Amino acid sequence: MQIEDVSMTGATTPAPLRNAAFCSIWSSAQVANLGWLVQTVAIGWQMVTITASDLMVALVQASTTLPAFILSIVAGAIADTHSRRSVMIIGLSLIALASVALAVAAAFGFLSPWLILALGFMAGCGFALNDPAWHASVGDILDKRDIPAAVTLMSIGYNMTRSVGSALGGVILASLGSLAAFLFSACSNLAPLAAVLRNKWHARPSPLPAERISTAIRDGIRFTALFSDIRATIMRATLFGLAAIAILALLPLVARDRLAGGPIAYGVLFAGFGMGACVAGLNNRLLRKVIPQEWLMAIASIACAVCCISLAFTSSVPLATLALAIGGAGWVITWTGFDVWVQLASPRWVVGRTLSIYYAFLSGGMAAGSWIWGNVAQSYSLASSLELAAAALLLVAASGFVLQVHLGAEGDQQGSVFPAPSVALDLKPQSGPIAARTEYSIDESDLDSFFDHMRTRRYALARAGARDWTLQRNLRKPSHWTETFRTPAWMSFRRLHHRLSLSDQDVSQLLAALHLSEKPAETELVIERTTDARRTRSHPVPRVLRP
Repeated sequence: MQIEDVSMTGATTPAPLRNAAFCSIWSSAQVANLGWLVQTVAIGWQMVTITASDLMVALVQASTTLPAFILSIVAGAIADTHSRRSVMIIGLSLIALASVALAVAAAFGFLSPWLILALGFMAGCGFALNDPAWHASVGDILDKRDIPAAVTLMSIGYNMTRSVGSALGGVILASLGSLAAFLFSACSNLAPLAAVLRNKWHARPSPLPAERISTAIRDGIRFTALFSDIRATIMRATLFGLAAIAILALLPLVARDRLAGGPIAYGVLFAGFGMGACVAGLNNRLLRKVIPQEWLMAIASIACAVCCISLAFTSSVPLATLALAIGGAGWVITWTGFDVWVQLASPRWVVGRTLSIYYAFLSGGMAAGSWIWGNVAQSYSLASSLELAAAALLLVAASGFVLQVHLGAEGDQQGSVFPAPSVALDLKPQSGPIAARTEYSIDESDLDSFFDHMRTRRYALARAGARDWTLQRNLRKPSHWTETFRTPAWMSFRRLHHRLSLSDQDVSQLLAALHLSEKPAETELVIERTTDARRTRSHPVPRVLRP
């Protein structure tokens, strides 16, 4: 696999904590994670005790991940076109409100399986809004070289609290009851909300006005669909999420049916998973130095498969805890790798949308997986469900050698500086369509290189918003080539050039070097008009077309 190991070249893991805003929000997030994990243990065990349906138990995981599948793409577009801090505040408020409602329902004895799922869905909506905005804000708060360390820190932090929070949840549940666990979670979810309200940061301002949400969504989907590395990462993340979620979705059933344990045993199992994830996260950078990235991801998927097989056959709590530690290590290594790939491959103008599409698909995979493995467990057996999940994880491990990610192939994703071109007409933002035409004179011996560069340029322009791209050859002068493309409006054309990265600009220079004429290739811009267009001050109808 040809991949630049960002964890080797980036900053050390603690480096981002020297930034006051990041440190404050990250620290408060760990407090909220602790409360969320205590609540997760309480909800999982509460569901086991109030319903005999294996499917309903497995759907607890689906209830919090399904909203991300539904809302993440819209949330990512909002994060790229509005204040990411404001989006985080709204999302964190929803999470806090859901936790408070859960505690109130428990206090008054209103808890039911469907209410638990509904409040989980509400919290999931908050996560769907907050997570893309928070992850996209990391690049605004920190330098680019600190992003891999920041992603690792976020993963380590969550899994450190998983190891403590899960055990703590079991103790609180066994000694004080579910209401105490829900109250603890409700209070802890106020910490990140307070931190975001207290800290302010600013994204690099765009010289262009904000896009409409519908346009932003369409452009984000277009970019993601045309970027092969991000597309492959999303496909692999979806498959991994679908298979690996069996570990967490079926864990309450493992604790109750396979191990005959209570809430403390369930908390210990969760803690084992978190401890393995924490150890792997702390050693993530070292592992990426000594093991090729693709092999490391394959080993991580195999580790999760080993965890599933072990849980299917063991009846020992210590052995199950050890298996979950192995699964937790594979879990965090895989998700950290996927997160870093998407973060570093995405330009700043679209990073919120690519992250949200990534979260949407992996959340959809997790939600579908929770339903599938719960159904298999209910219709056949818990062991059969875990065995099938293990087989699926082995296929996921093999898929990495088919859906490879060549991070770094696209070069530097930093945006370029593009001054507005000088035009004689008074164009409005909505004026259009705009057509661009560039003529080249290319020697016959350079055609292979010309085609290679044009192929790269075509995809770069398409990702940035160009439409109807063509390359034409002059029949009378075969050395003359014309590149054309269109944008729907003048503002779309300006956005396109602001979105092109420095590596995209390098392709333009390579094409210019192949141009034979001493006069550099120039791009002509025209606005397309129909013959029945009305005359306006900015677009007068030519005299020959007037009646």
